[in-house]
Amino acid sequence: QVQLVESGGGSVQAGGSLRLSCAASGFTASTNYMGWFRQAPGKEREGVAAIYGRRGWTVYADSVKGHFTTSQDNPKNIVYLQMNSLKPEDSAMYYCATARRPGEALGPRYYNDWGQGTQVTVSS
Repeated sequence: QVQLVESGGGSVQAGGSLRLSCAASGFTASTNYMGWFRQAPGKEREGVAAIYGRRGWTVYADSVKGHFTTSQDNPKNIVYLQMNSLKPEDSAMYYCATARRPGEALGPRYYNDWGQGTQVTVSS
């Protein structure tokens, strides 16, 4: 049974950092696409980063390039999202999700299995 559990969210001031973790079970994360998504109140869910494969191919949304980094710990089956230089507009519920072969690596509709989410709040 596929299970994803996010952790690491919290409240920080603008310019601060957080590292989110997504612990995967029931499958090997490095054989799937692992995506990070966020959803703010009243907005659509958007993809921010994805990672794939044992060598860790990555892709990022333009809005987070240069200040978010996703990585994976293959032995632990955990995927991370390091978020630096956080801005108030980064505030959202953050989710990790997995898909075998998504049509778009950052397209939430292509992902079938989701974690419960972790809240990130950035104050100015």
